[in-house]
Amino acid sequence: MTKKTAGNQINHALRFTLYIALSMALVIGSAHSAGEKFVIAQVQYGGGGDWYGDQTTISNWLKILRTRTDIEVAEERVIVKLTDRNLYQYPMLYIVGHGNIRLTKEEIEALRFYLTHGGFLFVNDDYGLDEGFRREIRRVFPDQSLQPIPDSHLIYHCFYDLPNGLPKIHEHDGKPAQGFGLFHEGRMVVYYVYSSDIGDGLEDPQVHPKDTPQVRELAAKMAVNVAVYVLTH
Repeated sequence: MTKKTAGNQINHALRFTLYIALSMALVIGSAHSAGEKFVIAQVQYGGGGDWYGDQTTISNWLKILRTRTDIEVAEERVIVKLTDRNLYQYPMLYIVGHGNIRLTKEEIEALRFYLTHGGFLFVNDDYGLDEGFRREIRRVFPDQSLQPIPDSHLIYHCFYDLPNGLPKIHEHDGKPAQGFGLFHEGRMVVYYVYSSDIGDGLEDPQVHPKDTPQVRELAAKMAVNVAVYVLTH
């Protein structure tokens, strides 16, 4: 292979990468600009954790958005892998689970690109996801650490006013509910809820019958705030 041929191939690869980057940024950034319905995509991941949990959470979440806001929403959740070509159609991804999560190198790269080009990741520790998620998100953003999100942050006030921040839904280890975030160029791109379990608070009432209507209402308000924050920032 000549130097000229090699150079042409490199230039072609760079142009293709830039084209994909621009396309993905435009797809994510233009969500709802042409009347598309808001979709929450649940991520299928490896490592042994139950990525498929919260079977009724997203459908109930969307129903809440439909009845309480003017957001045009889909009917049901979508299941995606981080390497799916249509990942960039969705402005928001949802990760949940009790156990381990392990991402491939390709998934790490795809998630980093998605988040740094307009996407948003909501992660719900269903009790047991914490260690694996913290390990994997360090691979996505090796130069950052999850930051505590203060109660004054807009995500707790953008639609409903939640003066105490992230609500506590499930007991887990009795620790206080904690919200953590990661930022890219000043924008929060990852929001991680620990020792709270907003997802379970959105499930059908018979799934967690001990959850009181008051607790479920707090979960609903937090869920609305997350969606509104995603769509306005």
